[in-house]
Amino acid sequence: MNIFLSKWGFYSIFLVLLPIIACQRGNFQSTNKLLEPLPQDPLVQVYFNHTQSSEYREPYRQQIRLGDDLEKQIIDTISQAESTIDVAVQELRLPNIAQALVNKHKAGVKVRLILENTYNRPWSSFTTSEVSKLKDRESKKYHEFKNFADINKDGRLTVEEINQRDALVILQNAKVPIIDDTADGSKGSGLMHHKFVIVDNRMVIVTSANFTMSGIHGDFSNPQSLGNVNNLLLIDSPKLASIFTEEFNIMWGDGESGKPDSKFGIKKPHRNPQEVRLGDSKITVNFSPTSSTKPWINSSNGLIGKNLQSASKSIDMALFVFSAQDIANILENRHRQSVNIRTVLERDFAYRFYSEGMDMMGVAISNKCKYEVDNLPWKNPISTVGVALLPEGDLLHHKFSVIDGQKVITGSHNWTEAANNGNDETLLIIESPQVAAHYSREFERTYKNVKLGVPPEIQTKIKLEQQTCSEILKPSSVKKILTEKVNLNTATLEELESLPGVGKKLAQRIIKARQQQPFTSLEDLDKVPGIGEKMLLKLSDKVTW
Repeated sequence: MNIFLSKWGFYSIFLVLLPIIACQRGNFQSTNKLLEPLPQDPLVQVYFNHTQSSEYREPYRQQIRLGDDLEKQIIDTISQAESTIDVAVQELRLPNIAQALVNKHKAGVKVRLILENTYNRPWSSFTTSEVSKLKDRESKKYHEFKNFADINKDGRLTVEEINQRDALVILQNAKVPIIDDTADGSKGSGLMHHKFVIVDNRMVIVTSANFTMSGIHGDFSNPQSLGNVNNLLLIDSPKLASIFTEEFNIMWGDGESGKPDSKFGIKKPHRNPQEVRLGDSKITVNFSPTSSTKPWINSSNGLIGKNLQSASKSIDMALFVFSAQDIANILENRHRQSVNIRTVLERDFAYRFYSEGMDMMGVAISNKCKYEVDNLPWKNPISTVGVALLPEGDLLHHKFSVIDGQKVITGSHNWTEAANNGNDETLLIIESPQVAAHYSREFERTYKNVKLGVPPEIQTKIKLEQQTCSEILKPSSVKKILTEKVNLNTATLEELESLPGVGKKLAQRIIKARQQQPFTSLEDLDKVPGIGEKMLLKLSDKVTW
C-alpha cells in the first residue's frame, strides 16, 4: 500500500473515532447526551461546530461544549503536510492555526496565504486614532481581540502577549508569504471570500467558517456564545486539489513581488464547473465571480438554480443571506410542483427588503417606499421559512442546501448577486447520500430551534407602509418601481439618491469617486466610503457603469 495513502487513511479513521475514544476515557465531563455519530465517507468527511454527535474542550476559553472542533481539523490537516500548504481565507485570527502554519514553514514546507484586504493587518498594529474611526462591528472585533490577547488581564498588551495571540503577527514574525486581493493592482475584489486549504496537492478543506474565534468557537468575552454556525469538509482527492490549486495560483500570481499579475474577482478567467468522482460520490466545483455580461446559467447562482430545479421531493436550505431573485423564482416553481421546501435564515438578513425569505412567505417590505426590481412575493406562500434562534452574538453562517436527501450544495458562496458577480467564492455540489445525511442531520438540528413565519413587528411595519407610502401596493400586486439601471458614471445627484440606501452625502461621494476614476465594475463601487457588503447586495442589480 502507498505509504502516503496509508497515513491519510489511518488519519481519517482516527478523526472519526477520536470523539468516541475521548468520551470513553472520561476526557469530557459534559452532561450532554451525544447522538450516535453518522458514518463518514473516508474521502469526503463532514464536520459541524454545533453538531450534537460530538463535543470538545475549546483551546482558548477552556470550556467543554457540543460540536466538532473545526480549528483542530484545520490544524491536524496542516500538521500532516510534507511539501505544500495553500490557504485562501477571508480572515485569519486564530493563533493556533497561525502557529501550525509557522511550524511547517520553518520545517521547509512551502506555505502560501491569501487574505481579504480588509483583514490583512494585525489588530495590534491599529493606532488609537484608527480604532476610534472603526465602525461598530469592527470596533467590537478590535476590543474582543484586546480582551483575548490580554492573557494576564492587566489591561495592557505586552509584546510577548501580542506574539502569542495576534495571529498575523505570528505569521509576519516568521515571514510566512502573504498577499491579499489588492495584489492585482486593484483596490480589491468585491470580497476575497474563499475559505479553503490545500495540503500536499491532495487534501482539501472547504468550509463556511472564517478562521476566527467568533467564526468557530464563540465570542471570547461571552461564555454563552458557541460560534457562528458553520460546516467544514475534509476531502481526499488529488484531482480536486489540482482544481483548487489552479484557482489559488491565478490569485497568487508571482506572490509577494509586487507585480500586478495576480487576478482576483472578475479579472480571473471564466472557467466552467468541473466534476470529480470519488468512489460513489460526485463533486462539482465552481468558482465565483462570473461577469454579469455572461449568461446567468453559467454562473455559480445559475449552477445552484440548475440543481434546485432538479429537486423532485424536498429542498432544505440553511443560509446566511438569500437575496438572489432568480433562485427564488426557481424555488417557487418547485413549490408549485409539490416539492417540500424548508428554509432557515440568519435573523440579521431574513427580514430585509432584499431578502428572498420574504418572497417565500408571500410578503414584501419596502426600502423607503420602494420595492426591489422584479420583487415577486409568492402567490402561494409557505409557512416553513424562519430564522435560527441562537445565543447572543452567534450567527447562522451556513450556505448549504440538501436536495431530495441525496445532493448537497455548500461552500463559501452566499446566495446573492454580490457573491455571484463580484466575490472570490467556492461552490460545491456533492452528490452522495452518505454526505447528504450529515447535512440533513444538521438541518434538522437547526430547524428544531427556529422561529417560523413573519414576526408581528414585521407584519406591523408592512401594514404601516401600506397606509403611509403612496407607492406601496398590496404584496399580491407588487409593481416595479425602477425599470432601468442607474449609470454610476453619468447619473445625476437626484438619480443616485433614488437608489436604495443612498442619501445625498453618499451620492456626492459617488460623484467625487467617479471624477477621480470612472467606475468600471461593482468592485470600484465597494471602495466608496460608506458602501460595504450589505450596500453592494442592495445595489448589485440596480447599477451599471
